[in-house]
Amino acid sequence: MPIDFSNCNTLWASVLVETLVRLGLKMAVISPGSRSAPLAMAFAQHPQLQTLPILDERSAGFFALGHGRRRGLPGVLVCTSGTAGANFYPALIEARESRVPLLILTADRPPELRHCHAGQAIDQLKLFADYPVWQAELAVPNPDHLTYLRQTLIHAWQKCQWPVPGPVHLNCPFRDPLVPTPEAQIQALQHQWSDQDFFQQVDPPRFPHLQLSADQLPWQTWRACDRGLIIAGPAQPRDPALYCAAIAALAQQLQWPVLAEGLSPLRNHAPINPCLISTYAIALRNPDLRASLQPEQVIRIGELPTCKELRQWLAPLEIPQWVIDPSDQNLDATHGSTVHLRIEISALPQPSPDLPRSRAHQPEFLQRWLRLDQRISRSIAQTMHQENGLRESKIPWILAHHLPPQTPLFISNSTPVREVEWVWPQTNSKIQPYFNRGANGIDGILSTALGLAYGDRPAVLLTGDLAFLHDINGLLQGPRWTGHLSIVLINNQGGGIFGLLPIAQFNPPFEEFFATPQRVNFAALCQAYGAQYQFVTSWEELVTLINPLPPTGIRVLELHCDRAQDARWRQDQFSRWMQPPSTP
Repeated sequence: MPIDFSNCNTLWASVLVETLVRLGLKMAVISPGSRSAPLAMAFAQHPQLQTLPILDERSAGFFALGHGRRRGLPGVLVCTSGTAGANFYPALIEARESRVPLLILTADRPPELRHCHAGQAIDQLKLFADYPVWQAELAVPNPDHLTYLRQTLIHAWQKCQWPVPGPVHLNCPFRDPLVPTPEAQIQALQHQWSDQDFFQQVDPPRFPHLQLSADQLPWQTWRACDRGLIIAGPAQPRDPALYCAAIAALAQQLQWPVLAEGLSPLRNHAPINPCLISTYAIALRNPDLRASLQPEQVIRIGELPTCKELRQWLAPLEIPQWVIDPSDQNLDATHGSTVHLRIEISALPQPSPDLPRSRAHQPEFLQRWLRLDQRISRSIAQTMHQENGLRESKIPWILAHHLPPQTPLFISNSTPVREVEWVWPQTNSKIQPYFNRGANGIDGILSTALGLAYGDRPAVLLTGDLAFLHDINGLLQGPRWTGHLSIVLINNQGGGIFGLLPIAQFNPPFEEFFATPQRVNFAALCQAYGAQYQFVTSWEELVTLINPLPPTGIRVLELHCDRAQDARWRQDQFSRWMQPPSTP
């Protein structure tokens, strides 16, 4: 892209964009506004960038987050001055908590137009408090400070990704003119400019990987234990096959059960891991089983699973625990006797050959877990095969068995993530789950899924009605959006998650102020936004609609479920599924 020497602002903005592109930027999301005009024009005109205009800044923020989560590279967000940037806050919090790279550029008035009611000027310094992994205000554009601009951007791009990925905020003040009005003194600089000289050192960065040697790991302690557990929490690895193979290798070395969260790819790569357990969230509801299944050591991979029963079960156990995760964060909400091993599971060094070989036979502890898992899995499968009614719990089970292999599946917070943890079976589908479990809110669910699927293979979103409505402006992206997203919409007229909580016993005010039932006509709503719509009345119809998936478009598949009936049905099934086998 040629650097634009029309005036000081165009020069500054075009150098900014060209620097980011050379660092590896692929996507910019622009929300409209006046003060950000120099940035918007520079991004929109760069031939190597995908640049998408999104009206609603909150939707734009989550779209960029979803895009960055899928690809592992920062997307750029651009907005004007004033309250526009404040709408990025929920997405920025999620990016920080779930370690997604994101670069936020908020345009601003220059210093002389602040604190004087100049209009659309608020205090944007530290607008996002301490949530950015790094933040700074850029200088007002000045042709003498272009090397400063370049190096600051290099630093910002690196901080987005290392040592822990997250959001970076740069506040960008601009003086008038905000349009490319010619300035002779700036145009004259073009004759002495050299792209090759100025950008010669600007390349995608390379980051060191954290390494541990085998003797820094307690292999001997682990391999001496017959009652150990590996707990794999929610994960969105860049290479799911490598991630699953690494955990399978660890389980094989130790002969320990692997309790795999439904939001992990492990359940969808099941054949490579004979130690896999997928029904722990059901088993641990039984007090007798909880006692008989207690481990003596625990290795956790990443975050704790969603399962409340698992967390309560682990919390009082005074046993050695290890967390394998490369971040610098404290991932132990149970506050146990925990050691953090800050390394990727795929980089875990193998034990010394001097240690005793792994066991020839499965320990009884592993066998007990496997027998129990097989029995509960069979019971769940039998229930699902026999159930013809449109139950919420059966929807993820249908998706697991019938989505095309390797489909990206974004799973909404609240009830859907729990339904997935309870009933998602072991398969070889290689479906990759995605989610926003950093802050665990329903903000931006639709927009994140749209960012995830943009320009890529067909994807699916599993969501409830309230989460969908909360982010309905994501559908505004339809006319410019490319790719395909099928939205499996569970319409149970309210927030089903609250029915699982003690507050459900107090009505009023439960129904009106917690369940918050709605009566939206989703067919009319989709028509207004230009999205395709289908009302689904049977499991057979749903199966035909999700395999194969269409190549393009945004489509809503609505299923009506009865929130109260499903809550009672679910509790009845839990009672039946979690009964202990006749022999331990």
